[in-house]
Amino acid sequence: MMSIVEAFFLGIVQGVTEFLPVSSSGHLVLLQKIFGITEPTLVFDTAVHGGTLVAVLVVLWRDIWNILRRIVQPVTLYLVIATIPAVVVALLFRNIIEEAFASASFLGFAFLITSALLIISDRLYFGSRKPEGFPAKLDGPDKFRTQDEMNLIDALVIGLLQALAIVPGISRSGATISGALSRKLDRDFAARFSFLLCIPAILGALVLQGKDLVKNGTGGGIGILPLVVGSLSAALTAFFSIRFFLKIVKEHSLKGFAVYTGILGLLVLLDQFVTHFFFI
Repeated sequence: MMSIVEAFFLGIVQGVTEFLPVSSSGHLVLLQKIFGITEPTLVFDTAVHGGTLVAVLVVLWRDIWNILRRIVQPVTLYLVIATIPAVVVALLFRNIIEEAFASASFLGFAFLITSALLIISDRLYFGSRKPEGFPAKLDGPDKFRTQDEMNLIDALVIGLLQALAIVPGISRSGATISGALSRKLDRDFAARFSFLLCIPAILGALVLQGKDLVKNGTGGGIGILPLVVGSLSAALTAFFSIRFFLKIVKEHSLKGFAVYTGILGLLVLLDQFVTHFFFI
């Protein structure tokens, strides 16, 4: 059974990485392999995502309140459209997704996909020229678009990329922000929309995994206490992670995260196919 210390540490990793474009689920699966944890990983991953959900509600409460007080508005429609592809994929391929979490056989390639998405979106966002004094505005065809200029195609592109990110190792925030940036949406709004989009995604995962969390009172074979500890540590660290990334995304390129996930993906592939220290 997963220990409380392991759950606490994994919760911190979840909180730190959930809103950075590096794949929190990929890091959890990787660390569970390193720690030799054999309990159902998708259950714990879902539980700590519940902790990060609390952090989103706290940090983005103004954005959420603006939506709730006027449900019928374009942003609400865009959130619904962007959520549908992930829901369809989760319902149709649930068993395959659970196997991907358990085996981690695609993990190295998935990290490389995250890296590629970040690099491509950065290139598409800036077009043929990078602005002086980042993140200054561009004019003409390279002009960045605001929330009011978002359209249905933007929402669909972001939603399709979020569906792809159900696979562990492909960052959900990285994929959705990459989709928004590739459509030249303003960086601050791109990050906020991505974080708002995680709310229905996490709620959906909690519903799908609810029966496993209470199965025989054991939390799907992991234990209730480790699940609680992991969720709390994830919530606390996610609070600071969200605030940090909202500042980073406005002032810096995401290439540094692309380099990190690229190197991590290569190291995982090296172990999967050559050294076999953790992937046997």
